[in-house]
Amino acid sequence: MSTREDEYQEVLGVAADRARAWLGTVGSRPVPPTATAEELRPVFGGPLPDGPTPASDVVAELADGAEPGLMAIGSGRFFGWVMGGTLPAALGADWLVSAWDQNTGIRFATPATAAIEEAAAVWLLDLLGLPSTAGVGFTTGATTANFSCLAAARSAVLGAAGWDVTQDGLTGAPRVHVLVGEERHETVDLALRYLGLGAPTPVAVDEEGRIRVDALAAALDAVPAGSPLIVVLQAGNVHSGAFDPFAEAIETVRRRSGWVHVDGAFGLWAAAPASMAPLVRGVTGADSWATDAHKTLSVPYDCGVAIVQDRAAMRGALGLHASYLVDDTTELGDPQERVPELSRRARGAPVWAALRSLGRLGTVELVEGLARRARAIADGARGIPGATVLNDVVFSQVCIAFEDDERTRAVTARLLADGTAWMSGSRWRGRDVIRVSVSNWSTDDEDVRRSVEALRRAAA
Repeated sequence: MSTREDEYQEVLGVAADRARAWLGTVGSRPVPPTATAEELRPVFGGPLPDGPTPASDVVAELADGAEPGLMAIGSGRFFGWVMGGTLPAALGADWLVSAWDQNTGIRFATPATAAIEEAAAVWLLDLLGLPSTAGVGFTTGATTANFSCLAAARSAVLGAAGWDVTQDGLTGAPRVHVLVGEERHETVDLALRYLGLGAPTPVAVDEEGRIRVDALAAALDAVPAGSPLIVVLQAGNVHSGAFDPFAEAIETVRRRSGWVHVDGAFGLWAAAPASMAPLVRGVTGADSWATDAHKTLSVPYDCGVAIVQDRAAMRGALGLHASYLVDDTTELGDPQERVPELSRRARGAPVWAALRSLGRLGTVELVEGLARRARAIADGARGIPGATVLNDVVFSQVCIAFEDDERTRAVTARLLADGTAWMSGSRWRGRDVIRVSVSNWSTDDEDVRRSVEALRRAAA
C-alpha cells in the first residue's frame, strides 16, 4: 500500500502529463469537440463500481474519456461567447489553489490567500483607475459579481428611503426602480431576479447599443420623486463592444440621487490602457463595477470581480457573522463579507499571478492586442464578397452578416464544420450575425489570418 504522499505524487504526475498533452495540441487541433454529450455519457456512466479504483487510474480514465468532447477554448482561433485562454502563471496558480485547499472566507483562518487576494485587489483598482478605498470581492463569475454589487445597491437605496431590507426583507418595501439599457446583458436581469427586484425598465439605445442619455433622462422623469433608484450602465456591449456614455449618464442620474452600477464583464478592462481612455470616460464616477477576470485577463474559470465604492454597503449586504467564526476587525474585513459565499476557494490567487506575470505594461498590451486583432478580423471580413461588418469595432467584438439571414446561418454552419475557427452565431439589431469575440491572450496574427481564410472558405 502506497503512502498518502506517494499517491498524491503519482496522481498529480498523471494529471500533469495529461494536461501537458492537451495544452500541446490545443493550438493546432480542430476547435470544435468531436463527440457529443450523448455519445460520451456511456463513457462516464454505468453502475457505480462496488470497490475502489486507484486514483491515478481514475484521473487517466477521466482525461482520456473527456478528450473527444473538449472544445479547444484555449485556442487562439476560438472566438465564441467572450471567453477563452488561460495565462501560464494563472494556470499554475490555480493548480496551487486546489492543492492548498484553503477556504478563503475567513481572514484569520487563511491569512496567506487572504493577503494574496487583497494585493490583487489593490493592483486591480490601480490598473482600472477606480477608488483605492473600494471593496473588492472575488466571485464565481460576472453574474455573481453583478449580483454582489446590486445587493449592495439594493440595501443602500432602500436604506436611504428609510427601509432596512436586511431586517425587514422586501415585503412592504418601497419599490426599487431599476433602469437599464435595452441591450444590457441578460445576466443583469438574472441578478435582479435573484434579488427580488423584478424586471428592470429598459431605456432606448443608439445604433451601437449605447444607452441614450436623452432617453435615460426621460425615464428618470417617470420615476416618482424620492423613490429608491438604481441605474445599470454597460462597459462593452456583447455584440458591438460599445461603451455607454458614462460621464453624461452618471451626471444625469446624480440629479436624482440614484446608485449607478457598471456591468463591465469584459469591457471594464479598457480602463487599463491610456489609449482607450475615451471609451471609459467618467466610469470612475459610478458606485459599483462588475467584471470577469476570465474574459479579458485570461485566468481560469470561476473568477468574477465585484467592486463597490462603499465598503460598508458591500459588507452589510453580503456579510455573515456567527459566534463560531473569528470575525476580522480590520477596515478590510473578511473575504466572505464581499461575496455571496462563506466557503470558497482562493479564486483571487490566479488574478494575482496573472497581474504579477504581466505587470502594468503587459496588461495594457494584452488589452490593446485583443482590440487590435478584432479590428484585423473585421478588416479581413470586409474583403469577403457579401460580408458586412455591422458594428463600429472599438474593442474586442465584431458582428458580421451576409446578404440575408439564411446565408449568414449557412456560412456560420460551414465555418463551424470546417473546425479551423469558432465564431458563434447570434442575432443583433434584427439580423442573424456571426459574432466574433477576441478574448484569448494567445491569439496572434497567424490565428487571425487562418480564421479569416476559414470564414472566406465558408462563404465561398
